Amino acid sequence: MDFTHLGRTGLSVSRIVLGTMNFGPHTEVGDAHAIMDAAHEKGINFFDTANGYGRAIYPGRTEEIIGEWFAKDPANRHKTVLATKVYGDMGDGWPNEGKLSALNIRRALDASLKRLQTDYIDLYQFHHVDRDTPWEEIWQAIDVAIQQGKILYAGSSNFAGWHIAQAQEAAARRNYIGLVSEQSIYNLLVRDVEREVLPAAQYYGLGVIPWSPLQGGLLGGVIRKENEGVRRLEGRSKETLERLRPQIEQYEAFADELGHEPGELALAWLLHQPAVTGPIVGPRTMEQLESAVRAVDIKLDEKALGRLDEIFPGYKTSPEDYAW
Repeated sequence: MDFTHLGRTGLSVSRIVLGTMNFGPHTEVGDAHAIMDAAHEKGINFFDTANGYGRAIYPGRTEEIIGEWFAKDPANRHKTVLATKVYGDMGDGWPNEGKLSALNIRRALDASLKRLQTDYIDLYQFHHVDRDTPWEEIWQAIDVAIQQGKILYAGSSNFAGWHIAQAQEAAARRNYIGLVSEQSIYNLLVRDVEREVLPAAQYYGLGVIPWSPLQGGLLGGVIRKENEGVRRLEGRSKETLERLRPQIEQYEAFADELGHEPGELALAWLLHQPAVTGPIVGPRTMEQLESAVRAVDIKLDEKALGRLDEIFPGYKTSPEDYAW
C-alpha cells in the first residue's frame, strides 16, 4: 500500500480509503469485521464513516459496528485513521437534531464517540454545508472539541469551491488550520469538481477524498457483467447506462487493451489526479477489497490518461472552462 499526507497535514493515510456505508444494511457484522481486518492486513489505515450511516436499520448502526471492532482489539483503533461526519438529522425531527450549530456539533460528536467506543476522532467532517450557521460559530465549536482532545482535524464534504474559501478565510481570522480535506463525488463520469472544487482544494491545501469512484458500478465493467448475466441495472442507473453506453463500451475495451479490470482502472485514474488523497471504496466482499488495492500499483502514462479524457471529457478550471 502507498501512503500520502492528508492535504497539508503531517497525517499519513493510505491511498485507498475504506468506506463503511454498507456495514449494517448490506454487510452483516461478521463480514464487516472481516473486511476491516483484511483492510489492515493490506495496509489500509484510513477508514471513513458517518453518524447517519446504517439508517436503513437505524442511524448510527454503522458507527456501532466499527466500535464493536475497536473493542475486540485496542490495536485496531491505534492503527486506524478514523473519519466520521456530522450534519444529518439523528433524531425524530425535533429542533437542533442536525446541521452544524454549536449545540448539534457537541451532541453529535459525543454520540459518535460513544458508538465508536473511542475517545477521539482523527477527522471530523461536515457532511454538507450549513447555510444557516455562521462559520464563526462552527469554528468555535470545533476549537472546543480540539481543546478537549475529542477531534484532531476537521474536513468538509459536498462543499462548493466558494464554501471551502469561506470556511478557510473564517478559520484564518482565528488562526486555525481550518479544513484539511474535502470529500466530493468524483469519477470519470462525474468530473464537475474540476471546475472550482479541485482548484480551491489545491490552493488551500486540502486533500480530496472522492466518493462513488465507480459511479454506482457503471465504471466497474457493467456491460461485461450485463452480457454475462451477472448484473442487471434498474432505474436511474439503467437510464444512465443507455445514454452513455457507447462511451462505457469504449472504456471497457480500453481497460481490456491495457490489461486491467475496469473498476481498477477507474480507481487508478483518480489516483493520478491533482489533490486526490485517495478514493473511498465500499466493498461488500473480500474480492472487491482486493481489486481496489490492486489499483494502487497501476501506473498510467500520458497517452493512457489522454485516451481516458477522450472517452470521458473533463473540465478546465473556471473561468477558462466557459470563458477566455
